[in-house]
Amino acid sequence: MSPNRPQPRPQARPQPRAGVLDIDPYVPGKSAAPGVARVFKLSSNETPLGPSPQAKAAYLKVAEHLEDYPDGSARPLREAIGRAFGLDPNRIVCGAGSDDLLNLIADAYLSDGDEAIHTTHGFLVYPIATLGSGAKPVVAAETNFTADVDAILAALSPHTKIVFLANPNNPTGTYIPFNEVKRLHQGLPPNVLLVLDAAYAEYVRRNDYESGIELVATSENVVMCRTFSKIHGLAALRLGWLYGPASVVDAINRIRGPFNVNAAALAAGIAAIEDSAHVEASRAHNETWLAWLTEAIGKLGLEVTPSVANFVLIHFSATPGKTAAEADTFLSARGLILRRVVAYHLPNCLRMTVGGEEANRLVVTALTEFLGKKA
Repeated sequence: MSPNRPQPRPQARPQPRAGVLDIDPYVPGKSAAPGVARVFKLSSNETPLGPSPQAKAAYLKVAEHLEDYPDGSARPLREAIGRAFGLDPNRIVCGAGSDDLLNLIADAYLSDGDEAIHTTHGFLVYPIATLGSGAKPVVAAETNFTADVDAILAALSPHTKIVFLANPNNPTGTYIPFNEVKRLHQGLPPNVLLVLDAAYAEYVRRNDYESGIELVATSENVVMCRTFSKIHGLAALRLGWLYGPASVVDAINRIRGPFNVNAAALAAGIAAIEDSAHVEASRAHNETWLAWLTEAIGKLGLEVTPSVANFVLIHFSATPGKTAAEADTFLSARGLILRRVVAYHLPNCLRMTVGGEEANRLVVTALTEFLGKKA
């Protein structure tokens, strides 16, 4: 360096990489209503049936050996998942929730100057993971709150490295059929990784839906992510898994933490996935009450986006006295906690998890009262 060239002034403190300070931190659904004795939390898509009793028993048993490190490869859990879905355990990676895996994918396949596509109302972790890896999030418009394959393909550029697709999508509850997923894949260059986020797959009751297992099995650039947080009721333990091509699995295993899944989560996960009766009971409960809520809330004059997941997206009026913000305040005062979705570019909507019978009926009763108020 020339001695006459001005030297860069040192920063006053360490600086994060470009893009990190552009991230809007993820804010979970609220869980409390100050001053309210009894609260029904319907803001985080948790199952009202809770986890399998077998999973709870397996979790408690781990307490006898807390001094031992967990299996760093999560092999027993990967083998249990493989048995449940007919998959090669060597093509499965487990993580601390599917969020962990989504971030690992971004870290492994994105760098400065790259782009990753997600849809307008897609899961907030997608842009967070993208920016955290130094890449640029690109938004593809949705149609009727549903992913639009043509819009995603139109958003491709030479810099695109990942396409994130939540199917079903959170927070809208919509999905695209498998033939559309295949059409999307066929339109992607072979160097672009399609990430199918199927966190709510177990709830879907549609003949034209597939979680993505078949596409992963026959492709080199598709990954499917799943979670134990929803239908299995293990959200507190943070447990997820992905199924992918051998090359992707190898890359992710090289950068993940050596013990990124704790022993209690591993044990509970094995028991949960083997308790098919509990999964079916949760699915049946959701099917009944998802339909009931959609019809009951619709009869109040509120639009409900058709959902195949375990939640509904409720659209409110822009009329003062009838807005989503005011509805949220009204419901919270009665211990009914729904999710504001302003961060998802849905400022006048609330997302409601399908709860137990009492909670579901209380929300509809409270909404009836709210809408009957004078503006």
